[in-house]
Amino acid sequence: MRTFKDRIRHTILFELFALAIVSFGAAWITGHPVHSMGALSLMFSLIAMTWNFAFNWLFDLWDQKYRNMAPRGPGLRAVHAILFEAVMLVVGIFVTAWWLAIGYWEALILDLGFSAFFLIYAYVYNWTYDLVFPVPRPA
Repeated sequence: MRTFKDRIRHTILFELFALAIVSFGAAWITGHPVHSMGALSLMFSLIAMTWNFAFNWLFDLWDQKYRNMAPRGPGLRAVHAILFEAVMLVVGIFVTAWWLAIGYWEALILDLGFSAFFLIYAYVYNWTYDLVFPVPRPA
């Protein structure tokens, strides 16, 4: 089990590396200024962290009321992930369109790109983190 301190380090490093990669990468790909893409990335980061906290709390309340916190199988975990990402996608479209002053179609394409990036990034980051900071084994 990871410690609280380790989980804080994991979260902060995840967000810092993501902000740097997305800010420069998205600016290069889209032609928007780095500071605009950096600010958008920071907004997404704050929205995602806030939504993650609220969504998981609400999901647990639902689970407790309707399923009595029974073990969560692959199907329920898939529904959980899809619901979380669907809300992030919809919110992301509006935030992106507003911030970059672009149309909703362009914002959707950009948001899908962000989603694809984070799918791959989370996989690589977590794998690398586990190699650099292995989970302590019980004695």
